[in-house]
Parts: sequence; structure tokens; C-alpha cells
Amino acid sequence: MKYTKRGSGLQSLPPRNSCNAQGNPARPPGIEGVEMRKAYYNLLRNPARRIPCLAAPLFFAFAATAQQPPLRTASLEAHEGMTITARPWTDAAKYKEKFPKKSPYAAGVLAVEVSFRNDSDDSVRVNLSRIRLTVHLDSENTQELPSLSPEELVQAVLKPGGKDPTAKRNKVPLPVPLPKGNKDKNLDELQRQAQEASIPTGVIAPHTTVQGLLYFDLQSQFDLLDTAHLYVPDLVLMRGNHALTYFDIDLGQPGSAAN
Repeated sequence: MKYTKRGSGLQSLPPRNSCNAQGNPARPPGIEGVEMRKAYYNLLRNPARRIPCLAAPLFFAFAATAQQPPLRTASLEAHEGMTITARPWTDAAKYKEKFPKKSPYAAGVLAVEVSFRNDSDDSVRVNLSRIRLTVHLDSENTQELPSLSPEELVQAVLKPGGKDPTAKRNKVPLPVPLPKGNKDKNLDELQRQAQEASIPTGVIAPHTTVQGLLYFDLQSQFDLLDTAHLYVPDLVLMRGNHALTYFDIDLGQPGSAAN
């Protein structure tokens, strides 16, 4: 599948599984502007590397690293010294602190709070622009949504109000640049708030945690989160430029604390 680079040309993702797309099947209702593919999606891509939530405390108990505070989240995955946690903000009240005047959630935009915890002795670089929210429309069709930049989030808020997720799903266009001079002071403030709440850096130093928000335009179709995954494909150890295995976090599976 190919994606635009936050408003520009096409970009390839690494293969997600061994079953390549075969043509373009008839599209069920979905989210517009995001190409669908027919794929026999395997939720257990690599069982050996997926650590059950109940085993996470034991894993870190034996790690000879500096103690970090527990991470509490809806979903997590850990391997190779990295733990990534993800919590979708599905309660409108959750947005009030970060966005007191205009809530992205009211415009159909979902915020996902993501934490990157590095328990290794090397810095890890995460390519934040390649993170995708994968939503499953049926057993064979998925769509992968890129995250919104703060400017693209403002554009989403400028659209008409949210839609009934139980109605037939209309497709959401990919973001396009806003004409200059089109935003008022409140929208400038919203863009600033989105920037301040977003993940500040893609470089995670040894024995540290970096966290912030990613934004995805679901056009109020929040029921898609029941089978959604957060896909993080591009992580590299900065010393030696060694690539880590991708993360594929099931947002429909509640997690627990990681010590």
C-alpha cells in the first residue's frame, strides 16, 4: 500500500504479511482517500515476539536497567528492549485539558496517546511519519490511516460536524494544504495546542520514555477502533543503524501496567 507523505507524494510501507494484495476488490464502505487492499490479515504476525500483558512485569524485573515508572495503557507491545503503549482517547472529556476551546474529537478526529519506552543501552530512532492506524472493514479488507500534522488537524476541525458512525460510511478525503489567511486566531491556537500535545521527538534515549499524541481522522467512525491496530514499522538503533522488528499493537486488547 502506498501513502502520501503528509500532503505530498506516494510512499511505500514494508510488507505487512506474506499474502500480497491481489487486485482491487469491490470496496465496502470505508474511509475515503485511503487505499484499501485485500489481505488475509494475521493478528499473530509473530507470536514469539509478542509478550502477554501479564508477563510484562516479569520481563522488566529481570532487565538490568534503571527503574522507570510504570506505564499504564489500553494496549502495549514489547520486544528488543522497547515497549510501545497506546491509549485511544474515546472520552470527549479527555480532550478538555489539552484543547479547552475546540475539541478535535467533536470533529471526528481521534487522539491516540502513545508512549515509547527504551530500556536498552542504545538510543532508538522512530520514524513518526510512517506510523499508521490500521482499521479492519471486514475479514479481508483493511485501510491504513496516516497521522495528521497539527496543520492537517486544523483542516479537519474546519470541516462540517461529526457524522453518525452507524450510518453508511462515507469516505474521508486525504488532507490538502490550507490556503494561507483562512484561519482565525482560535484555529491558530488549536494548531499550537496540537503541536504542544504531540510526540515531541522520534529519538528515544537509553532508559527514557517519550510520549505524546498522534491524531487520526476517523470522521467520527470510532466503532472502527474495535478491530484497529497501531502499526509502527520503522525503528532503528542509532548505534550501528540496526533495524528493530516492527510493532503492531492491537488497540482492541486491554493491557495492564508495565513495570
